[in-house]
Amino acid sequence: MSIGRSGESAGRGIEVRHLRAFLAVADEGNVTRAAARLRLTQPVVSRTLAALEQRLGVRLVDRSTHHLALTPEGVAFRDRAAAAVAAFDEALDPGELRQRPLRLGHAWSAFGPYTTPLLRRWQERYPRTPLELLRIDDRTAGLTRGEVDAALLRGPVEAPGLVTEVLFEEDRVAAMATDGPLARHPTLTLADLTDSTVVLNTVSGTTTVDLWPPDTRPAATLTVANTDDWLTAIAAGRGVGVSTASTAGMHPHSGVAYRPLVDAPPVPVLLARRDAPGHPALPKLVALAREIVARDAVE
Repeated sequence: MSIGRSGESAGRGIEVRHLRAFLAVADEGNVTRAAARLRLTQPVVSRTLAALEQRLGVRLVDRSTHHLALTPEGVAFRDRAAAAVAAFDEALDPGELRQRPLRLGHAWSAFGPYTTPLLRRWQERYPRTPLELLRIDDRTAGLTRGEVDAALLRGPVEAPGLVTEVLFEEDRVAAMATDGPLARHPTLTLADLTDSTVVLNTVSGTTTVDLWPPDTRPAATLTVANTDDWLTAIAAGRGVGVSTASTAGMHPHSGVAYRPLVDAPPVPVLLARRDAPGHPALPKLVALAREIVARDAVE
C-alpha cells in the first residue's frame, strides 16, 4: 500500500512499513526498542524512518538527544499515521473484526457512574462480542494510535480524524489530602485553591491553569503523567487537584478527600471513534451508551 499524491509532491511512495516504523519510534522514544518491537534490525528502522522523512520533506524526529523526541511536525503527523495504519489493518482483515473484542479506551474514570451498567447490559445483549475496557494514559486513550476502537474522553479533544459525541457533563471536584486544612470545608471554590500548589496531569488530564481567571491563578503547579501519580502526590500533601465528580467514585484513596468545586464549569464526557469504517459493533456501543444516559435522566 502506498500513500501519496500523484506527481513529485511530498508524500509520494510512502508505504505502511514506513508508518509502522515511525509509530514504533514515536511510542518507544528509542530506535533500538522500536526495532525489537517490530522484529527488525536497528539500521533497517533508521533507514525506513529517514526514507519517510525524505519523502514527506520534513523532519519528524529530533535526534539531537539520546532519547528521541518528535518534532512539532512529527507530533502532528503521528495521529494521521496511526489512523492510516489502523484503517489499513481493518480493511485488510474485516473477518477478524467480527471475531475480536470491541476495545473501549479511557484515560481515567471510564464512563463514571454508568460504567457498571454499560458493561453488564453489553454482556447481556451481546455475549458473543466481548467489550474490553482499557485504561490508556493518553489524551485520546489510545484511539488515535489504533489501540482501541472507541474511547470515553473528557473535555474538548482536538485530534484529526475523530468523531466525538457528548454523552453527559460532569461537575468538577477539588481533591486534597484528608488531613489538610481544605478538607475541613464541605465545598470549595477555585479561589480557595490559589494559595496551594495544584497537581496537573499533563498527559491525560483536563485541568490547566486556564481554569482560573488570569489574576487568581495558582501560586505553583506540579505536573504528573497519570492518575495514579496524581493521587499519590495529593495524598502526600504535595498539592491539591481538580478533577471530575466520577473520579471520587472510581478512584477512592484513603489519603485523598474530594469536595465539590462549586464555581468551576462542568466537563463534557465524550464517546469518540475514528472517522473511518471500524469494528462492526460500534453502532451498538453508541446506541447503548445513549440509552443508559437517557434512562438515568428520566429516572
